[in-house]
Amino acid sequence: MEKITFSTIINAPREKVWHVMLDDVIYQQWTKPFNEGSRYVGKWETGSEMRFIGVNENGKESGGMYSKIKEARPYEFVSIEHLGIITETGEIDTTSEEVKKWTPAFENYSFSNKEGGTEVLVELDISDEWKDMFNDIWPRALAKLKEVAER
Repeated sequence: MEKITFSTIINAPREKVWHVMLDDVIYQQWTKPFNEGSRYVGKWETGSEMRFIGVNENGKESGGMYSKIKEARPYEFVSIEHLGIITETGEIDTTSEEVKKWTPAFENYSFSNKEGGTEVLVELDISDEWKDMFNDIWPRALAKLKEVAER
């Protein structure tokens, strides 16, 4: 596993960027580069269980990620600890050999004041097999987040 980072500066205050990034309805807009219709179930609070749900081409739920919020400091920082996958049938897998290859993996969001706006810094633990995909998708997702937050 290695850590990769992405960032963008958004011309909006941290509070607005936080809400735009993490509000359920708006989350579905900026995460479209990852999966059209993706959503989450849970709360952005320390200790909360989170389920990041994908959608297939027929609009049906198609598995996803099982995670917990390791730490949440509103308007400053969120650390997501990915612990497993959600299978196509909705089962949580945290013990298979495939899952054990990459868990736990962290996805951290930091929000800081910069250049009259907010810098969003994303840090991910990533395995080689997913690195190219995330290097392609995260910049597009952050551009969408910036677009939505600056409206």
